[in-house]
Amino acid sequence: MTSRAPDGVASVLPEGTLIITPPHIQQIFSSSLKSARVTSAAPALCPAPRKTPKVHSSKHQSLWQFAVQYCTRLAKRLTTVSAMDQSKAGAALVTPAVVENEHASKQTVLGHSGAIWETRQTYGPTGIKGLLASPYVAACAAFSALGGLLFGYDQGVVSVILVMPQFLDRIDRVADGASGSGFWKGLLTAMIELGALIGALNQGWIADKYSRKYSIVIAVVIFTVGSVLQTGAVDYAMLTVARFIGGIGIGMLSMVAPLYISEISPPEIRGTLLVLEEFSIVLGIVIAYWITFGTRFMAGEWSWRLPFFLQLIPGFVLGAGILFLPFSPRWLVSKGRNAEALSSLSKLRGVGEDDERVLLEWYDIQTEVRLQQEVLQERHPSLFEGAMNSAKKARLEVVAWLDLFKSGCRKRTHAACGIMWFQQFVGINALIYYSPTLFASMGQEYEMQLVLSGVLNVTQLVGVTSSIWTMDRFGRKPLLLWGAAFMFISHFIISILVGLYSDNWPAHRTAGWVSVAFLFIYMLAFGASWGPVPWAYPAEVFPSSLRAKGVGMSTATNWFTNFIIGLITPPLLNTNRHFGAYVFFAIWCLLALLWTIKFIKETKGRSLEQMDAVFGDNLGEKEVVRRQRIEREVIDEASSTGVDFRTRS
Repeated sequence: MTSRAPDGVASVLPEGTLIITPPHIQQIFSSSLKSARVTSAAPALCPAPRKTPKVHSSKHQSLWQFAVQYCTRLAKRLTTVSAMDQSKAGAALVTPAVVENEHASKQTVLGHSGAIWETRQTYGPTGIKGLLASPYVAACAAFSALGGLLFGYDQGVVSVILVMPQFLDRIDRVADGASGSGFWKGLLTAMIELGALIGALNQGWIADKYSRKYSIVIAVVIFTVGSVLQTGAVDYAMLTVARFIGGIGIGMLSMVAPLYISEISPPEIRGTLLVLEEFSIVLGIVIAYWITFGTRFMAGEWSWRLPFFLQLIPGFVLGAGILFLPFSPRWLVSKGRNAEALSSLSKLRGVGEDDERVLLEWYDIQTEVRLQQEVLQERHPSLFEGAMNSAKKARLEVVAWLDLFKSGCRKRTHAACGIMWFQQFVGINALIYYSPTLFASMGQEYEMQLVLSGVLNVTQLVGVTSSIWTMDRFGRKPLLLWGAAFMFISHFIISILVGLYSDNWPAHRTAGWVSVAFLFIYMLAFGASWGPVPWAYPAEVFPSSLRAKGVGMSTATNWFTNFIIGLITPPLLNTNRHFGAYVFFAIWCLLALLWTIKFIKETKGRSLEQMDAVFGDNLGEKEVVRRQRIEREVIDEASSTGVDFRTRS
């Protein structure tokens, strides 16, 4: 059947182009699209009217304009691919249809109604240009990333304090020569990891119940209590408990900050904004290191109390300032506050509420939330029968955690927790905690060990800064692959040099400095890849209903492996003339490379609601039909409440 195409469609379609026309679009357009015979099709995002609509009011006229322009853009973006490429086409919401044409044999034509990616203009460019084009959301993300600064500062502040004579005079249990000093020093260092593990696991339900931004306030309060106790500690027991309490707050912040950033960011610069979390962590480590490097020359106990006290300042700023930031639109939709979500989304994107891109993203968010709620009710019907009481809520919380390991989410949980596992096992915190010892194993003198350790942290900061540009330009997976390759090469060469020459460094000074150089190459590669990507990736991949818990689980994995690395590194440095540690981490870098090739999916440019397509989850025929139904319900309800559907041509 051939007839005139709607205005704006025929002009962009060459002769013989194969087009799929969803049934309700055929109802809207009385004429068919040019040169196409449709044998099967599926509904797209446009609502399916029960009959051909009559345009008799301004609201219906507005809805009509929205439908015409939406479907025109959809027609422009239809992609013709071979049947064997279906799995790679990323069509999440429109099922394929087989059509025949005189110019081609059977072809599969896929359209993607993924409301953000395929059917709208982007909000702006990627990378640094994208940050400049979206100043408000960039400012919100940068401010919430202060949680990362606290995280990094509290991690880095003890490295020099533990060797200060002024500190050891007060806390003599960790002084060299004291009975069991190695154990007590390790316990003091590890308490922050233990507290952070607990904090990260508990922040999920807090962020779901009280909102992302209020959960940040709660975390800051707990962190502040811990910091005050650390500043005023009078003995080892008090300082250990204070580190544990502060660790709980740190763990909560390390989980919720990237979660909040991911949910407020547009897809084009989400990766760039999530880099701000890792940038703040490393910046905190650098600031803490050089502050303690300077205060060690002060007389008296303020040489170590002052660094603990100074971390209160960014904590107060974050706790007070976060109250002025907008709520996450995705959290608002999960609570049924859809109108507020649209307003928040509009403010974050810097455009009006009637902007077509905002409306489509708003629909996508609502569709995803409703879909996940329906799936949850189907999986656990008994928990939704009758009135919801506290016992059912507790059981629902437990089963929601278990859902992370069920079909539809298992691959994402594996990827999110795995990437955090490898982030630690490639050896980064071994360098941060024990870098002076590592430089000593390369023949460097004491003062040079401390200076090089500080410069090493600055090198990581340089690497992280580069990812602000590369994350959304090249994608997550390429950065991980190249980073793992360079880290493996660095560890491998260092292990050879240390193994050959560590018994007589004075006679092999060149080999010692070559080892130092490759340690800096390692840190630069890590900062540009395995530093920022693991903090960004988990916040992107989980469905809305499980995102907080998924990020909490992955963050807890990070802290657990952080704890393990802190325990196993000293024995590794004391074996096989010190090269055992480098061999160990080289093997893990190689494993990280192979694992990334197999299990990591690229998320660059995709909306949070499109991760089903990225991971191939919930794409069966039943789920496609369910999503299409929910989409129609969402748009029908929006139009019935008077939402303005006006769009820009």
